Amino acid sequence: MRFKFIEEHCHAFCTNRMCDVLDVSSRGLRAYRSRPASQRQRTDMVVLAHIKEQSRLSLGSYGRPRMTEELKELGLNIGHRRVGRLMREHGIRVERSKKYKVTTDSNHAFNIAPNLLNRDFSADKPNQKWAGDISYVWTREGWLYLAVILDLHSRRIIGWAVSNRMKRDLAIRALNMAVALRQPHKGCIHHTDRGSQYCSHDYQKLLRQHGFRLSMSGKGNCYDCEYGTAA
Repeated sequence: MRFKFIEEHCHAFCTNRMCDVLDVSSRGLRAYRSRPASQRQRTDMVVLAHIKEQSRLSLGSYGRPRMTEELKELGLNIGHRRVGRLMREHGIRVERSKKYKVTTDSNHAFNIAPNLLNRDFSADKPNQKWAGDISYVWTREGWLYLAVILDLHSRRIIGWAVSNRMKRDLAIRALNMAVALRQPHKGCIHHTDRGSQYCSHDYQKLLRQHGFRLSMSGKGNCYDCEYGTAA
């Protein structure tokens, strides 16, 4: 522990002076420095590399519990105390400032449906026009994603799903809830943006199975989705 202390503070204090104060020899310090890293130290180095990468990808939004969860999904069975120690020792902290988070990825090769609504967000009766969207909420442990299905007749949310990551099944779970609740007749218009979640084969297949008419907003046109602010 004394050699480790000297190594950690060698840039601030004289090495020989610290050896004298801590009653260790300079020869012992050289032997400590040339000693190969232990298995635990090597594991710490691997875990730390993954922690830094996950912190970068999350824009600094991962705290200790969320970081531990992500590492376990990567196949690293590391306890939260060890993760917390490595984050603390290397100054990896949660960024509390709220940043803009992209929820729509329109850069994909999936098919795009025409815009059937054409900014007409009124509906004469229930289950005539539905709209889907994905938003996000900032929490102490990072972003929480929310997918909703809205009936444009009542502007009521009829299906929803939440997740701490924006997976493909997030939108599907919201749609399944809405279908189970309302059981719409064939011909109901289903309108969303051009995000990859809504254009994916699995989502499109589910819409066809229930007889929806597909509608999507124009590329980069926020006015095609003003139902979200009205809700």
